[in-house]
Amino acid sequence: MVQNNNCAISDFPLFDSHFHIIDRRFPLIRNNGYLPHDFTCSEYLSLISGYDLRGGAVVSGSFQAFDQSYLLDALNTLGPGFVGVTQVSASVTDDEILHLDRCGVRAVRFNLKRGGSEDILHLDTLARRVYELAGWHVELYVDSRELEGLFPTLAALPAVSIDHLGLAGGGFGSVLKLAERGVRVKATGFGRVDFDVSTALNQLHAANPKALMFGTDLPSTRNPRPYTVDDFLLVVETLGCESARAVFFDNAAEFYRFTRTT
Repeated sequence: MVQNNNCAISDFPLFDSHFHIIDRRFPLIRNNGYLPHDFTCSEYLSLISGYDLRGGAVVSGSFQAFDQSYLLDALNTLGPGFVGVTQVSASVTDDEILHLDRCGVRAVRFNLKRGGSEDILHLDTLARRVYELAGWHVELYVDSRELEGLFPTLAALPAVSIDHLGLAGGGFGSVLKLAERGVRVKATGFGRVDFDVSTALNQLHAANPKALMFGTDLPSTRNPRPYTVDDFLLVVETLGCESARAVFFDNAAEFYRFTRTT
């Protein structure tokens, strides 16, 4: 059993706030020439079998664009406790949003890093619309150096999260300031960032203990250093067992409106 700081990975309930399901039975679109390998629900559950997995968020990637069929199938397969983060166009109807909500979708994603999502010009309007209609939040895959220009908009939105610790150290100050204002930050994709992860975790936790939400980022598409259990243990080592529990489960469970299955 893998453990660190006198805590084993199975000691922590986990809501995996960020992972992808990739299934060629459903539409995939090349993103800058890139198509990922399949990563099915059964493969995901097999890889995560050593954890006390209670639920998680299936996140739409750039290569899935506005397709909902893969996401609805994944949520049906994974079952209660799992939610979806989708990409929709600004022209999406209220009925479509409400249907997706009933199926377990809880957020809309803007992918500024890779594309495949709606244009950032629609961020404010669409984020407010889905929140008012269905209680969804908005998620951003963004290089933190772009956050300065977006800061007034993001700080004024009702519910926001930022992927992969904001990726770049050059804009990490903006990530911290947003966390202080209630924006959530995903402790994911540690191999994607260009700064010391432990320092960032400590600073974000100090800025807002509810900000951090852990995710595996499986299957780590285009990640220079894919996810390993050491990433999980790094959170424990950095924050200690008690604070890590909130990062692994409580913070994301609250934000994604997790429903217990037992």
